[in-house]
Amino acid sequence: MKRNLPASPDPAISRAERAKKVTWIGFVVNIVLSTAKVAAGIIGHSGAMIADGIHSISDSVTDVIVIVFIGVSSKGENAKYRYGHGKFETFATMLISFALFAVAIGLFVSSAATIIDAISGKPLARPAMITFIMAFISIAVKEWLFQYTRIVGEQIKSTALVANAWHHRSDAFSSVAVLIGIGCAMFLGEQWRVLDPIAAAIVSVFIGLVAYRLALPSIRELLEVSLPDSVTKEIAGVIGQVDGVRAYHHLRTRKNGNIYILDFHIKVDTNLTIVEAHEIANRVENTLKEKYGQSTIANIHIEPYLGEPVDNSKTCTD
Repeated sequence: MKRNLPASPDPAISRAERAKKVTWIGFVVNIVLSTAKVAAGIIGHSGAMIADGIHSISDSVTDVIVIVFIGVSSKGENAKYRYGHGKFETFATMLISFALFAVAIGLFVSSAATIIDAISGKPLARPAMITFIMAFISIAVKEWLFQYTRIVGEQIKSTALVANAWHHRSDAFSSVAVLIGIGCAMFLGEQWRVLDPIAAAIVSVFIGLVAYRLALPSIRELLEVSLPDSVTKEIAGVIGQVDGVRAYHHLRTRKNGNIYILDFHIKVDTNLTIVEAHEIANRVENTLKEKYGQSTIANIHIEPYLGEPVDNSKTCTD
């Protein structure tokens, strides 16, 4: 079946506007879907469906977080934030991951309590058909939202939007587990009804894993851990290939939202004028911006090349 996924980005639409549009669509869908799932769970006697609905409500909360922080992160630099507001987007991603952790813990505790009740002999109600149908609807809707949000997030290089997409996917995963649990509880007899809260517990584990996957890179970025080795080596190769650069050293990398910030020293011939040396530094900066985006920040220190030994990539020790 052909999905109606977003087309190539329109350059006339800003990054923030596209992110907000996608997130507002997700917000409205989540409000409607979460209300329907909680109502279906109450009417249909399914704790797993109610838990799934609560998970969808958490999606709405993270949608609001994304809308607020995407707007802030899209602002340029000012006197207070000389490197721009990109870290706000990273912070939003971390908040989303923490919200997911909280949802996962809450669902697991609630499900465990119901499982213990069932083991103790407390009878569990048979889920109604409405919960089974709602689980199908939830899977289809949330998978579409995941694909739609992820594609736009990757197009505009928004970590917060991609993180929110995975929040949608975690909801789809949870609905799959809920569908299985409800189906078994409905059609396999009373002794199998415990599978409904077991399904909810499995959902909580999935959500926790997604939260961990989102939290780790955002925390690393906020702590200003260097870019991955593969990216750093690629950046080093770009610097070394610029005409006029005899050597470079002291390359430091970090990320601010979707922007690379690079600090390094280049060595040039001693017979060059200040203007000529500056032109080489400009070529290095422009080459990096062509490769990694015009928002890339390159802080370049120029030094004279005094015959220091260099390796094949033009790296020197000092």
